[in-house]
Amino acid sequence: MKPVPVIIAVIVTAFLFFFVIQREQLLEFASGGSGDSAPEVAETSPPEETVESSTNVVRVVAIQSTARVIDSAVVLRGETEATRQLDVMAETSGLVISEPLRKGALVEAGQLLCEIDPGTRLASLAEAQARLASAKAAAPAAQAVVEQARAALEEARINDNAAERLSKEGFASETRVAATQAAVRAAEAGVSSALSGLESAQANIESAEAGVASAQKEIDRLKVFAPFGGLLETDTAEIGGLLSVNSPNGAHCATIIQLDQVKLVGFVPETEVNRVQLGARAGARLTDGNEVIGEVTFLSRAADETTRTFRVEITVDNADLKIRDGQTAEIIIASDGKSAHLLPQSVLTLNDEGTLGVRTVTAEKKADFVPVTMLRDTIDGVWLAGLPEAADVIVIGQEYVIPGVPVEASYQETNE
Repeated sequence: MKPVPVIIAVIVTAFLFFFVIQREQLLEFASGGSGDSAPEVAETSPPEETVESSTNVVRVVAIQSTARVIDSAVVLRGETEATRQLDVMAETSGLVISEPLRKGALVEAGQLLCEIDPGTRLASLAEAQARLASAKAAAPAAQAVVEQARAALEEARINDNAAERLSKEGFASETRVAATQAAVRAAEAGVSSALSGLESAQANIESAEAGVASAQKEIDRLKVFAPFGGLLETDTAEIGGLLSVNSPNGAHCATIIQLDQVKLVGFVPETEVNRVQLGARAGARLTDGNEVIGEVTFLSRAADETTRTFRVEITVDNADLKIRDGQTAEIIIASDGKSAHLLPQSVLTLNDEGTLGVRTVTAEKKADFVPVTMLRDTIDGVWLAGLPEAADVIVIGQEYVIPGVPVEASYQETNE
């Protein structure tokens, strides 16, 4: 057996004995003291109350903040939308005989867009007018027949009255009286027949007038006019092209959009819809950097079934037509002002429940947590609501204190 391992084992065992069992004596030997030096340490150490006080109080940096009233706003993302957009369709079929207008052209209300070949429509109108003239010519004859029938009825009644008086005096037979009464009934039937003929003649006139109006309307439909002024989004129908009302989109003449005013369309969440009012001032920044101002002209009363948001529209002037349909816009709608504090964003913190807030210094020189709501984020800081009118807000050291902990605050000046 070699002696070196044995010697090493003995040395390690002795070291462990003194390090574990005789630890205090070993430390005292290593420090070179004897235990009488302990009172000297006690004499130089500070009083117990002073040690406890310096340990519990936390030094922080705070600012004295005062609330101010700021304009609140509802911020949305939306898009621009033309005030009007319409696919102009022809109401009758036929070949186009007008020269096309190219897309991008400005048109005025009532301007001709498409004209269709009349074909036989003029002949149909002439035929309807001839029928009307014929019907009107037959009307006087029917009226004369009515007058004649009424005269015959009057004569029959006179004869009947005379026969009845003579019969009572014994100068006329009953046969004659019966004959005169039969003549009266025949005359009455003649009047009814004549009136029917007159009504038929009047009906023929009205039917002919309807035919003329229908033929004229069909001719009026040959020309398609712009219903409002705007910009052509598509070419009008090409000359020689066939417009057909019986095929889908076969009667399309042109598409017009009106852009002298545009709508900014956004969707307000239900948590903020009560902050938006009709007539409120609003503005938007477009993706090209252009900024526009208008007012709220529509706020939906019904929420979207999918997103539970409410459609809002803002009307903006666009006389120079710089704003296009479908541009993305960041919309800001003015709302009632709120009292808020302007503070550095770094003061924001979370409590154990995950609530956003700030740490403050109370009148008793203790730390406290106040929940806040962020209204607006600016380059100068964040506007926070929820704090009292005046508050000492901790700006350095807020992460090292909890509510109730004594603090010693030093204050720094604000840039307000």
